[in-house]
Amino acid sequence: MTKNINPNSRIRLLTLILCFLFFSACALERGESGQPAESPATVSTVGAETGSDKVESSPADAHGTEESTGVDESADADMGGTATAVTKAYDASKHAGRYCYETLNEDEKVWYEDIYAVLAGMYTEQDLDEAGIATVGEEGIDKIFQCVMNDHPELFFVKGYTYTMYTYGSTIARISFSGTYTMDAEERDRRQKLIDAAVEECLSHISADASEYTKVKYVYDYLILNTEYDREAQDNQNICSVFIGRKSVCQGYAKATQYLLEKLGIQSTLVIGKVYSGESHAWNLVKIDGAWYYLDTTWGDASYRAAESGSNISAGSMPSVNYDYLCVTTDQLLKTHTIENIVPVPECVSMEANYYVKEGAYFTAYNEADVAAFFEKGYEAGRTDITLKCADAKVYNAFLEQLITNQKIFDFMNSADGVIAYAEDTDKLSLTFWLVNE
Repeated sequence: MTKNINPNSRIRLLTLILCFLFFSACALERGESGQPAESPATVSTVGAETGSDKVESSPADAHGTEESTGVDESADADMGGTATAVTKAYDASKHAGRYCYETLNEDEKVWYEDIYAVLAGMYTEQDLDEAGIATVGEEGIDKIFQCVMNDHPELFFVKGYTYTMYTYGSTIARISFSGTYTMDAEERDRRQKLIDAAVEECLSHISADASEYTKVKYVYDYLILNTEYDREAQDNQNICSVFIGRKSVCQGYAKATQYLLEKLGIQSTLVIGKVYSGESHAWNLVKIDGAWYYLDTTWGDASYRAAESGSNISAGSMPSVNYDYLCVTTDQLLKTHTIENIVPVPECVSMEANYYVKEGAYFTAYNEADVAAFFEKGYEAGRTDITLKCADAKVYNAFLEQLITNQKIFDFMNSADGVIAYAEDTDKLSLTFWLVNE
């Protein structure tokens, strides 16, 4: 809730369409499973293989994206061939330490490496490792595909996948996997150069020697201040929207956050779920100094809050950055978010790298001298907005009574030429105050 205080009177053959979950905006729709279309086509094969069952997967039609109705086989033929064992062996070294990869068993990891090699090389018709047919199975393909996508935001050109099953009678002999893509290799390379330039400019302003918390906060601030929340933004399911278009929705924000943090050596991953309104959403899990935290860059952006508020409030009338979603615990996150991730996530309990704790804005009691010193520090830093967080509801209510009911906020903020606006967040137990010129 956002209010103003006026000083004068003291807010996701057998040909079956499978929809793999993409996130969009902060209002994403899980794709519905399609019905069997036609009986499997019988193909001529070498040896005893008697048929093939082809399965396709494409993104769900979500906010801010064009509807995808299947696979463009002709495009695939132009963009790749068959992935080689050499490619796979090279790529396998890229995944150690990536969150989703590390949650998989050994056979799943082999298929993860296979699938990544296909997608990264823009290949088609690569057999998945034979051992996984019995241990992982057809039903594991979509999970592993999503794990690859959640770990690798650089695969911005991937639309989905198809796989073909070859059988001996009722026995699966092999499974061939193909990627489907939104662009050809030439366009991919052109966009990658633009992304590289944007990332280089961004990272030129942060020291490689900075603390892990400082790096995470820098990425949070940078993306919020340089990206506008826009449901109509092009490519808003991937990092192109952020680094090239500078407009995106939640999946774009989260993937860009992950991409930059990886460049800075910070472990993170994409997390999926829903928010209190029931809309699907994407955000990040990040590790700082050995502890896990949640990070929601989208919800930290004033342009998101303005677009989703349902009111006439504009982004320019509130602080640009909301720090309630910078390095929070599971308990804090679950007040507004529901986790529905493809792999398990840890319980985040540490407050050490929480924004308010790190910035001295976390209060365990209302003490007027401490409050005055806190506001003075903000003025010395040149801030026109001040946000604080309370340890519990009792402390929060004390701040409400003293600063708002008793209007002591005017003792700490100079409002001679305007009004003081403030935002209450009873879920996060935070208060934000800022000056508004009349």
